[in-house]
Amino acid sequence: MSGWTKHSGQAVALPFHNIDTDQLIPSRFMSTPRSEGYGRFLLHDLRRDENGSEHPHFPLNRHNDTSIVVAGRNFGSGSSREAAVYALVDAGIRAVFAPSFGDIFSGNAVNNGLLPALVKDADFELLLRTLGDASRPAHVCLDARHISIDGTTIGFQIDPGRRTKLINGWDDIDLTMRHAAAIGQHKRRLDSRAPWVRPFTEQTGS
Repeated sequence: MSGWTKHSGQAVALPFHNIDTDQLIPSRFMSTPRSEGYGRFLLHDLRRDENGSEHPHFPLNRHNDTSIVVAGRNFGSGSSREAAVYALVDAGIRAVFAPSFGDIFSGNAVNNGLLPALVKDADFELLLRTLGDASRPAHVCLDARHISIDGTTIGFQIDPGRRTKLINGWDDIDLTMRHAAAIGQHKRRLDSRAPWVRPFTEQTGS
């Protein structure tokens, strides 16, 4: 996964609260191999009717070049399925701005390069007014932690560790390995003070 600090793309409002992972990708599509792409399943049951035809007024159907989404509270709640993030990423979404997120979803998002950006309720309403029903150019900066749309700049919050992972393209193992030297020092101290806690290995002979 490659890291990033800035992204420019088209932003669209999804002014709905409680979009959960079951809506982001219905479970019946999760047997599809990831190699075939999950983007076509994103919000399938909201975007399409019972015959599979797209609802013409649904925001992502009207603006299929979207890479930034402004959504309502509790985005990504529900089950822990990582496939919900796959569907967003495979559909070209790079950032989601919302007043709150499902915590497991946020972790999965960051591990796949997707920004879950927390905004205040008042800023969420301002973003909705700025976007209206249109798709508008937007610019996201992870360094400054803000989004700019039509001259309106709004800050967002993200856990510092998760921000570091996005910028560097790291997963949890990469984040841990930042501390490899300190981990090695601790291991050596523990080995000298309490060698009996180490499991038996042929290398140690103990």
